[in-house]
Amino acid sequence: MTSRRIAYCAFVAVLCTAPAAAEGATRKRTVASELSRLAATGAIPAAERAERAAAFRAVQRTVKRLPRGSTRRNELAGVVATVEGIAARRALTGPRLVPLWLTLERNRAYWSANATGPSTRRLSFPGSQLVWQWFPGQGLQIHPLANFGRLNQLWASRSPDMEPLLDELLALRVPRAGGVAWEYYFTFAGGRPPWVSGLAQGTGVQSIARVAQRTGRAAEVLPIAREALGVFATPPPAGVRVATGDGAHYALYSFDPGLRVINGFIQALVGLYDLGRIGNDERARTLYADGERVARVELPTFDTGAWSLYSRGSVEHESDLSYHQLLRSFLRSMCTRTEDPVYCDTELRFARYELEPPQLSLVTTTLRGGTEGRLRLRLSKISRVGLRVERAGRVVTARSAVVLGHGTPALRWPVPRTAGEYEVRLTAVDLAGNVGTAEGTLEVLKPKKRQRPR
Repeated sequence: MTSRRIAYCAFVAVLCTAPAAAEGATRKRTVASELSRLAATGAIPAAERAERAAAFRAVQRTVKRLPRGSTRRNELAGVVATVEGIAARRALTGPRLVPLWLTLERNRAYWSANATGPSTRRLSFPGSQLVWQWFPGQGLQIHPLANFGRLNQLWASRSPDMEPLLDELLALRVPRAGGVAWEYYFTFAGGRPPWVSGLAQGTGVQSIARVAQRTGRAAEVLPIAREALGVFATPPPAGVRVATGDGAHYALYSFDPGLRVINGFIQALVGLYDLGRIGNDERARTLYADGERVARVELPTFDTGAWSLYSRGSVEHESDLSYHQLLRSFLRSMCTRTEDPVYCDTELRFARYELEPPQLSLVTTTLRGGTEGRLRLRLSKISRVGLRVERAGRVVTARSAVVLGHGTPALRWPVPRTAGEYEVRLTAVDLAGNVGTAEGTLEVLKPKKRQRPR
């Protein structure tokens, strides 16, 4: 080997390793190889490795038997691909085998018997209280927030089904962030599984603590709820704690710490508050206080003066009606617990916004004829805005409504070549059905003369 080659190998050693070693280093991780690794390291017994491997191969065979191009084949294949992706990223652990193989089993059973997805998107299987949700292309998936929401509903109605659901959910917890968590195992909004949600985890500790107290199982179950606090003490991507100068914001998604979703943050605080009270838990109280200091600063920034924002940060847009009302319900929960005007007054103000019509006006007053113009307007809240333009009593344009956000959005309008004054009428219908109108005059200037080629 030349001296130049020796120097290069010293700098980039991996390129000079033996072919066999390099080939081994780049070998793709598979479900089978990762199960073998878990067994070899003692993470799972050898017998479990064999059972899990056989079950996975059975699902793969089912995929091949389903009609090519069918929904059922594509959905089951999507579930298989998700598990393969988790294995390829070396994220397959012993505890995760429980929820992941349950997902494989439920999807194999469902898609073997059904040609299409459930019409309601959510369903439960006979003999189980767990809530599953269909995510097209990824099959049926365990939805932690939906399950903890159901657990809260069963608690509120004193249903005997709350204890079976509690037990099913406890069996699905996995180690994460120095404690335990209920993870999501599907791709969503750019986040790859497994990921966690501050909203789901907060609702989880709340509902688990409530049911544990009501069923007389506090001594057994509350320690598990306390373990779930690790997510709130750990920064992303393992946890949801986003440190600020005032304390911490608890992110909706562990994979997107820059996204601020206020309804998820507020409900996470409600969950921490309830666990601190029910379990007399000092750590929960501290985590609640860290977040509450930030929430009282952030909450006013989600008030547009006419509606609520759903999110700020990496993505900013207004709430739809259901999210606006969901936020109100979470604020009422905070108001009930704290009696703090920050939450009580904001909820009342948001309720008033649902009764007020949108305010709008025409900003653009001049456009050049023969161009693709932009009619800019001022709009107080997200609404469906319709446009009608007349000249000398004749309708020039009548455009159906399009959804526009608050601020100074614009409507595209092909400007006529005929110069003169045009009457513009705008109609806005907000998400609650309130109607606002505005009129204005627009001057269309003569089109620019086209230059003749020389």
